[in-house]
Amino acid sequence: MMYLTGFHAIEERIKSNTACGPLLMAKSGPRAKKIVSLAIENKIRLERVGAFELDGLAPDNRGIALQVEDDDGRADITLEDFLVNLGNSKNALILILDEITDPHNYGAILRCCDQFGVDLVLGRNRRSAKHAAVISQTSAGAVSWVAQAETANLVRATEDLKQAGFWIYGAEMDAPPAYDVDLGGRVALVLGSEGSGISRLLRERCDGMVGIPSIGRIDSLNVSVAAGVLLYEVRRQRRIKAE
Repeated sequence: MMYLTGFHAIEERIKSNTACGPLLMAKSGPRAKKIVSLAIENKIRLERVGAFELDGLAPDNRGIALQVEDDDGRADITLEDFLVNLGNSKNALILILDEITDPHNYGAILRCCDQFGVDLVLGRNRRSAKHAAVISQTSAGAVSWVAQAETANLVRATEDLKQAGFWIYGAEMDAPPAYDVDLGGRVALVLGSEGSGISRLLRERCDGMVGIPSIGRIDSLNVSVAAGVLLYEVRRQRRIKAE
């Protein structure tokens, strides 16, 4: 078992109907009371515990903690099912993560995906359950809402996406600015690790590369910040076209 302690993470897990409980409460501040009401409304058992006991179970608690199973409560789907359910939709947005292993970055990326309406996050490797609480808290609960899929072979997955009418764009520092690239229609953006970037074989499958112009003195943006900027640009372009 593990415990969620962030207010946002607990609230969104309860709202997503994937919580198991009980909800442990040691302090009854205004925010905690609101979460308790939500838990009761969703028939999650409430247990009052001492502050010392709660600190032992969930050291970073804010007076409450939600007990959950050893997973991150994410909205899982297979890539195959996603493509089947896509139907005739002309606009879909996928974020492909190539070796994004830091749970803080992953959680922050999920938060961006929720805010900018990403339809699917596709990754390569199963994340370790020990990072589930970090991901849930960093994503502010977005992990419970953003559809995520995994594949053993991202290169093959991009080929499947191309067959389904997706254009694949990789993010790269020195690439043409994203605002000069048409990001309408079915689009998949590929983000690589901060250390090595997008792997060679996956980069070769990209239809083009997009960058974020900058005037800073350090090498690049954090990958989660870059994700937010690029996803915003996709939505900006699509809003302009819709007007």
